[in-house]
Amino acid sequence: MRKFLTVVFVFSLVLKGFSQDTIRISRAELEQRMVDQNLQVKLANDEAKLAQAELLGTRAMYLPNVNASYTFSNTNNPLYAFGSKLNQERITQMDFDPAKLNAPDAISNFATKIEVQQPIINMDAVYLKKAGQVKSEVLKIKAERTKEYIQFEFKKAYMQLQLAYRMLETLENAKTTTLANKKVIDNYFKNGMIQKTEVLYIDVRVKDIENQIAYANSNIKNASDYLYFLLDEESFNKVFKPTEKLEFQNQILENTATLNVERKDLQAYQKSLEAYDYLIKSTKAKFLPRLNAFGSFELYDNKFAQFGANGYLAGVQLSWNVFDGLKAKSEQEKYKAELTKAQTEITQYNRQSQLELNKANRQLQDAENKVNLTKLALEQSKEAYRIRKNRYDQGLEKSSDLLMSETTMSQKDLEYQQAIFEYNVALEYYKFLKQ
Repeated sequence: MRKFLTVVFVFSLVLKGFSQDTIRISRAELEQRMVDQNLQVKLANDEAKLAQAELLGTRAMYLPNVNASYTFSNTNNPLYAFGSKLNQERITQMDFDPAKLNAPDAISNFATKIEVQQPIINMDAVYLKKAGQVKSEVLKIKAERTKEYIQFEFKKAYMQLQLAYRMLETLENAKTTTLANKKVIDNYFKNGMIQKTEVLYIDVRVKDIENQIAYANSNIKNASDYLYFLLDEESFNKVFKPTEKLEFQNQILENTATLNVERKDLQAYQKSLEAYDYLIKSTKAKFLPRLNAFGSFELYDNKFAQFGANGYLAGVQLSWNVFDGLKAKSEQEKYKAELTKAQTEITQYNRQSQLELNKANRQLQDAENKVNLTKLALEQSKEAYRIRKNRYDQGLEKSSDLLMSETTMSQKDLEYQQAIFEYNVALEYYKFLKQ
């Protein structure tokens, strides 16, 4: 008895290991989680934060630079020895003896120094800061566009999951219908009313549906795994099941698709031109005068941790970069060339975006026509199957014709669901291009 219970327990653990949890979840709930968890959105936000962090470095254009040091030195160099003693305020009349001036004794010096450099006017740094601000804003806009793209990708993946479940439902219904017909055909065969080939034909049909069901289950797992990937979550032994069913989202759209100039990616490209303008101005400003203040406070002694003498230095410096070997001029020409290139790329991107929008608009119209066509084909196949089923029950149709009609009806149903999916995806893509 104990061995039997052990076997049962182990078998239950094995079954548990192969089982998977089905998690029902709505589109709105998944979308909210995606916004907070998606890795691509996080990367875009991190890139924007990095640009903002780099922008903090431009504060050096108006904040002081302060350095502190404590230095020990020992020397018998005549110049340095006399200067160190002078800084320590220990010069006496005897120190002017030529013999001591020319061959002084070694002297130790402990110097404490605090230096301050205060920028006042540096126009090249001002324009660099403005270029950095533009870059930060551009990356923020790109991060928003990335979020919009991931939202579209999520909607597409969610609809793919809906389609997979809808196809599974259709195939299971087809299997139920086929098994019911098989039962009738088996009875006919037992009574010698039909040939063995017709029994084998329906057996093949049952096996074909079972294979399609297995394929549909794989599609469900694949679509669910992709959603887990978008959410940056582990999908082991878990599968999503949507609470909403796949439905035709018919919408009336304008005949002519017009590109939205306020679209986030177009805004980002256009705004990036401002950064090049500021970079060009920055290179020109390198030839403007710079005004900076500086100062230092010093403490000296010939003993450690003693501060017997002190002094300070303060001043203002006005400087020009008269000639730098044409380095700034080269940078200026480089930024001008990059600006021209960026303008050309923006023109190309705008036209390509309009082309893509026009294509998406036509694809949406074609998808709508396909939905209407497959819907009619499905209705016709259902009616054809109903008629053949009635005639078969009356002995007026062959079982192979009935099975062919049932297969056609099942295929038309799958084609109709696929057409709805393609239309809904095309609609969401069109909205993405328009927003």
